[in-house]
Amino acid sequence: MEFVDRKTEQERLARLLSKKASGFAVVRGRRRVGKSELIKHVLTEKDIYFEADKTDAATQMSNLSYVISHTFEGFSDAEYKNWRALLTALNHRVTEKITLCLDEFPYLVESDSSLPSVIQTLLDSDNLKYNIILCGSSQTMMYDLTHDEASPLFGRKEADFKIGPIRLPFLQEALGLDEIETIENYAVWGGIPRYWKLREDSFSLREAIDEHVLSTFGALYEEPYHLFKDDLKDIVKTATIMIIVGGGATRLKEIAAKCNEPATNLSRPLAKLIDLGYLEKDIPFGVSVKDNKKSLYRIADPLLNFYYRFVPANRSFIELGRTEIINRLLNQRLPEVTGYWWERICRDAVTGNVINGITYTEARRWWGQVLIDGVYKDVELDVVAESLDKKHILIGECKWTASENGRLLTNELLKIATALPFTKDKKLEIVLFTKVTPVEDIGNSILPQKVIELCR
Repeated sequence: MEFVDRKTEQERLARLLSKKASGFAVVRGRRRVGKSELIKHVLTEKDIYFEADKTDAATQMSNLSYVISHTFEGFSDAEYKNWRALLTALNHRVTEKITLCLDEFPYLVESDSSLPSVIQTLLDSDNLKYNIILCGSSQTMMYDLTHDEASPLFGRKEADFKIGPIRLPFLQEALGLDEIETIENYAVWGGIPRYWKLREDSFSLREAIDEHVLSTFGALYEEPYHLFKDDLKDIVKTATIMIIVGGGATRLKEIAAKCNEPATNLSRPLAKLIDLGYLEKDIPFGVSVKDNKKSLYRIADPLLNFYYRFVPANRSFIELGRTEIINRLLNQRLPEVTGYWWERICRDAVTGNVINGITYTEARRWWGQVLIDGVYKDVELDVVAESLDKKHILIGECKWTASENGRLLTNELLKIATALPFTKDKKLEIVLFTKVTPVEDIGNSILPQKVIELCR
């Protein structure tokens, strides 16, 4: 698969490494997000890239010295008793500036906690001849490395690259998909390059799901465990929360009841999962982010969302190879999953973008009771956004079906919108986000390809 996106990150990292003085950068982000690939696309043949493993410090130093010896002949002939001796010896051998990248840095620190202090001393010296890049998948440790005041490396980074998922349009580019296929694939794989590569090696989306997620031999069958072990001590509680949320319990009270714990006991694990990017708060339009009473908890990652909808409840069938049951379930519920992420994608497309000549701020959902024709009705709106000048309100409906009537949908939305408390004295912009052009289209529908372009 072709390396896509990350242009800004590549350019910034390359500028740092090309400066006359030695630079220090931290690259962090969840496992499989493409941190190492980014670094490898910036490093040159003269640079040194070392990926650590879970061995003791002596073995790690021996392995690193072996890697260095391919650049500096005979480097591994000496025995290095500690990190200070090894990294100082490297500095003596360097005649023109190079870059040393220590990938999976948390593994090195686990085996020898003095390493950050050694690097601090090198960075504080006046004669360091090489750049240093530290990279790792433990998001907590990598963040604390340069943001915790107690850390020896606090305040010393010149660049802190927090690598997130790749944006939707690049999935279409990388896999050569049409716009419909792009949305359907993103709803399962999200923006994680490793998942895209697995999908690329399969003939179809369903084949990739069957082979990599819904099989005991699949590369992603135990994926949540591999993600959580980097940052979370209580993996059992974490998995329990994710299963509950994935099963449809989204309010704090519901989650607490199913966990058989007081809601107050869940504040820290929920906050941790949000911080790591695995959960998110769904807050209705016009409500403060601090208002926990109206917040809903959702799984923030498409692959994890798919996993927890299908795997835990059906693990017995998967283990027994009962594919007929799984296929029937997928046929019923996969369109629902795609529809859910279609809504999310449409909100992202509106946020901060120009729609029909109007710039909008953050788009959110909205739900509540509305007085329509003298009767209070429960209403859910897929997309609500206020214009930057506060003169317009966009109300959007997202449909992932092939038979919608544009005129009827618009009239229904307009009736609801005029009854909303936050639309008074605002000009209403009614938009339909549809899979295909609706019947009786009145010119206010936005189709998948346009949505994908807006997400760029």
